[in-house]
Amino acid sequence: MRFKMILASSLSKKIYMSIAGLVWSAFLLVHLLGNLQLLNPDRDPFNKYSYFLTHQTGEFIYLAEFLLAFFFITHFLYAIWVQIGNWRARPHGYSMVRWAKNTSKRSLGSVTMIYTGALVLIFLVLHLIHFKYGEVVYYTPKGYTHQIRDMYFTVMEFFKNPVNVFFYVAVMVLLGFHLSHGAWSAFQSLGLSGKRFTPFIYTIGVLFAIVVAVGFVFLPLWIYFTRGGAL
Repeated sequence: MRFKMILASSLSKKIYMSIAGLVWSAFLLVHLLGNLQLLNPDRDPFNKYSYFLTHQTGEFIYLAEFLLAFFFITHFLYAIWVQIGNWRARPHGYSMVRWAKNTSKRSLGSVTMIYTGALVLIFLVLHLIHFKYGEVVYYTPKGYTHQIRDMYFTVMEFFKNPVNVFFYVAVMVLLGFHLSHGAWSAFQSLGLSGKRFTPFIYTIGVLFAIVVAVGFVFLPLWIYFTRGGAL
């Protein structure tokens, strides 16, 4: 009973959400760095990178995918739990939003966390459908004697459609708002705060959100306007 009470406590929920959020933040950065290979007009580097992750990492890839899925789903469920608790505590809500001043960090990102999180969840499902479980085209890259999936082609074809580009960019902007609050508040929930340290982690969190959002926004726009999605 005591263990269940600890898990259900507000502090425990915030700590777990912080850890799960930081895991996903790290994944987003690594994912972005890997996707930068799409800027290369040669399809081989990106496809070989994709093939390495899916076929040459052994059981590790399944463990990583399981952990990412677990952290994402539980993070979202905890967020709903916390949000419902907040709504019950403040049934009439706020008459207005006062933006961050002095020590307050209330912002657009903080007041829309549950909504941007829900949209990101929907996007993630669609993203997996379009890419991981989407059209499969094979080819033989230079230096290989066997065929591998041409994920580069799949991405280029997807971003040939301006509707897809608009949707992707819009969600990445929302992700930026989500991260702008989530990244720094995660460290604060883990106890890394103070008069001097809080402004530092806040700045780092916002910069991280900008880098990730701009990076993921730039890629589809670059593909569409410079390549048109055509190989």
